[in-house]
Amino acid sequence: MGGETPRAVEEVQAENEGVKVVKYVFAPGAATGWHRHARDYVIVPLTTGKLKLTNGAGESVLAELVQGQSYFRKAGVEHDVENANAFEFAFVEVEIK
Repeated sequence: MGGETPRAVEEVQAENEGVKVVKYVFAPGAATGWHRHARDYVIVPLTTGKLKLTNGAGESVLAELVQGQSYFRKAGVEHDVENANAFEFAFVEVEIK
């Protein structure tokens, strides 16, 4: 298995007809894997640090997130999210149904 990227751990915290709330915890170097967001969503960082975001075209950027400073994204985003820190990183994602 050497060389495989570890996966972020997902915990569904709440789900109903209006929202889905998932907590993601990333070990150093862990990633979500490629995915596309079918719905609008809000990210609430639980940690301050950097995430490497790679888009569908293979372009990567380092995003600096600050604990408690949320942001909104529209549906359709396709990317892989990787912890670029030497420490555990976590955020909560609120998907709007």
